[in-house]
Order: sequence, then C-alpha cells, then structure tokens
Amino acid sequence: MTRTNLVATGLALGIALCTGVAAAQGSNTLAAVKARGHLLCGAHPGAPGFSQPNSRGEYTGFDADHCRAIAAAIFGDPQAIRFRPLSSQQRLTAVQTGEIDVLIRTTTWSMARDTTSGLNVTNVTFYDGQGFLVRTKLGLKSAKELDGATICVTSGTTNELNLADWARANNLRIQPLVIDQNDETRKAYESGRCDAFTTDASQLAGIRTALPVPAEHVVLPDIISKEPLGPYVRHGDDQWFDLVRWTMFALVEAEELGVTSKNVDEMLKAPNPNIQRLLGVSGGFGKMIGLDDRWAYNAIKAVGNYGEIFDRNLGKESPLGLARGINALWNKGGLIYAPPIR
Repeated sequence: MTRTNLVATGLALGIALCTGVAAAQGSNTLAAVKARGHLLCGAHPGAPGFSQPNSRGEYTGFDADHCRAIAAAIFGDPQAIRFRPLSSQQRLTAVQTGEIDVLIRTTTWSMARDTTSGLNVTNVTFYDGQGFLVRTKLGLKSAKELDGATICVTSGTTNELNLADWARANNLRIQPLVIDQNDETRKAYESGRCDAFTTDASQLAGIRTALPVPAEHVVLPDIISKEPLGPYVRHGDDQWFDLVRWTMFALVEAEELGVTSKNVDEMLKAPNPNIQRLLGVSGGFGKMIGLDDRWAYNAIKAVGNYGEIFDRNLGKESPLGLARGINALWNKGGLIYAPPIR
C-alpha cells in the first residue's frame, strides 16, 4: 500500500469512527436527558409572547411552554428543564453540537436548514410571515412605501434574506441595517437609527407592546414571506424526533378533543376511544416513544392544550391579542392539524 493510500485509508477510518461516535451520541438523546435529570431547550433571549424571562428569571411564552410540555412528557415535571438563551447565529449550532436537546425558538423551517444542517424540524407549531414595524407618524399604509428607507433586520435569520428578495422583486431601494442580536435590533429601531424594523409579524406585535408608547408604532399589513416555525432536533435519532413531534401533536389533538389542563383528570373517565388513547388509558402509545403511557396526560396537565398555550401567550388572554387566524385548528378554518394517535 502506498503512502498516499495509507493516508487515504487513515482519513476514511477516522471519518468513519467520528461518524460512528456522532451517530451513537445522536441516537441516545432520551437516555442522556433522563440521566441528566432535565431537558436542555434552546430559547429566545427576548421575544415577547414566545420566549423571554420574567422578573424572576423564569422563561415564559408560547415556545417556552412547548419546551415544558416535552419535559413534562418525559419526567412528569414541567420544571425539569433548563433554558439556554441563544442568538440567531448560535441557535442551530447549539443543536448540532449537542449543547441543547431541542430548539424551540421562533426558527423557520426552510429547505437549506432541513437538508444541509444535520437537523430535522419535527412539525410546525406556528405559521407566521415576515412583516414591518414603523412609526405611525410616517403615515405609511404599505411596506412598498419604504422605498429609500433604512430597515433594521437581525443577521443570521431568514428575515435578512427575505428582505433582500422582497426589495429586489419590487424594485425598491432600501438600506438594510443588519445587527447581530434581536434585542439590539429593537434598540436600534427604538432609537431612530432606522425607519422600520422587519422580522416575523407575530414577534413585531410583541415587540410593539414592549415599546414605551406602543400607540406610536404600527405593524403594517404586508406579509412578505412564509415563516413556518417549529422545533429542531439533530439528525440520526428517530426516537427523539418522534418523541418531540408527537408531544407537539398531542397538544393539538387535546384541543380538538376538548381536553384541557383543567378537565384532564375528569377526561380520564371519558368513553371516547380517541381520548383514552391520548391520555394513556388504553393503547400503550407511550412505549412507542420510550415514555410512560401518561406522557401526553402529563404534558397537557402541565401546560394545557395547544389552544390554551396560544391564548395565554399570544391570543386573547395576552397583551399581544393575536387572532388565531391560520393557527386555528383545521376544522375551524386554520392549518393546525395533528395525525391520529392510534
């Protein structure tokens, strides 16, 4: 064997060994989580309604509650969790390297991320679209009136790419002000360094409520992209993928079946076979994903069904007051849909 062949063989063996170790690590996420005693969930450092720490340092929001649902499904305890605040640039790497077990952080499902990052999106938990926040004194009715404007956008996001595409497609001259951290992007807009702030419209609604005088700002009606948001996990661990996916689906199924955090104990006695399978009374579905059969019961008891989570953090019970819109259940005019548990 020549020296060249020896080097090539050595490299191949090294790559195979590294790949094998990575695969072994990636295929035991649930075991690692159980051994650690808590879930590591990637979080947004400050997205009102989705994920942000309160005055006690506890993470609250739509995404945070979905993280807690997974912890409850595994441990029966929604507090068996540690949140890792991550910037837009850090978030995908944190999943890839195993720094976190799951990323639920207003992260868009795109083809490039799904096929080249070594990650999988389990399902869509929120359908969003990119919009624009501007000052009401500008008197703008449409984002297309922003020709010549400076627009704040966070780097490492699909929003940055969408903004460039939108401006090109509409022959608009804009000056992007690209900033690393979302909170710094908000501060740049608030201080007047840019004429508009662009990100997902639901986030803009939350950001607006946190501004000193919300009435001085408005989210324009234009939506320039599709932003399906959902949990990210590493490639190579089908059991963990299934566990996260079906925990998300269970919350949706619970809303459709009328199972809530308040009536879930009473529903254990319901004769409906669909409810019995969901709550672990029959079927043995927890074992299919490596959990106790009460996995979905525990998640629903802890954080409520999908509708409860939405209303509490984003909807009618929250400062944002967002309508369900396309995030209503499929049988109520929306896109939220869960396959059957059977």
